[in-house]
Amino acid sequence: MDSLIDAESVERPRVVAIVLAGLIGFLAGQILGSLFELVGASLAHYPGGLSALAKVSSPPWWANALGLLGLWTGFGIAIYYAYAYGNLRALPSQWRVQATDVFYVALGVGCQFFVDALYSPFHVRHLNGPVNHLFGSVFGVSFVLLIVMTVLLAPIMEEWLFRGVIFRALSEGGRWGGSRASVIFGVALSAALFAVAHAEPLQFAGLFVLGIVLATLVWRTKRLIPSIVTHMSFNGVAIAALVHQRSGH
Repeated sequence: MDSLIDAESVERPRVVAIVLAGLIGFLAGQILGSLFELVGASLAHYPGGLSALAKVSSPPWWANALGLLGLWTGFGIAIYYAYAYGNLRALPSQWRVQATDVFYVALGVGCQFFVDALYSPFHVRHLNGPVNHLFGSVFGVSFVLLIVMTVLLAPIMEEWLFRGVIFRALSEGGRWGGSRASVIFGVALSAALFAVAHAEPLQFAGLFVLGIVLATLVWRTKRLIPSIVTHMSFNGVAIAALVHQRSGH
């Protein structure tokens, strides 16, 4: 089994430091998101301020947008640490786009339908809760902005952190870095962390399955674009379902 890194590399990624940086970056992003929302609530003179925002089922679009920006700032800090101090080297072709990448659009759609089928026998309700919470009663330009953030930007930042940094550190670092066992371990643990980070217990299983697919794509292709496109397509199906629902059909 091929390693994601050059077998002759002198230094392997610092696994524990990078994973901890990812955790700290995630927590820092949550804090920054709350601070950004606090500033937004103050500027918008939102009744009740941040405490009221935390209780509403459908926050204003600007609160969700600011929360995402804060979270991604934390992701960016963790990513920077991994490259600057964690001995993690960027994959040489991780941002290279290929014509065949259009295939991953279909893969993302297939993953969404597979996850839906996975839940179908259990008749689980409220699986669309996170989407409804994010978009609420938003329409117009703000609706389009949130679509751009969730379908285009979120997959880029999440794939960069969970697959481009955490998965690679787990699978490449340590004494057994690059072995079959370390790759399997990296796929499973990075997928679990990805699912847990969404803080949606009902969606854990589906997100875990998706995380496995996305990490496998990075390992097989040695690029981030395939997992990003698949993730974008996966999210896009959920948004398309919301738009269809709102259209009344």
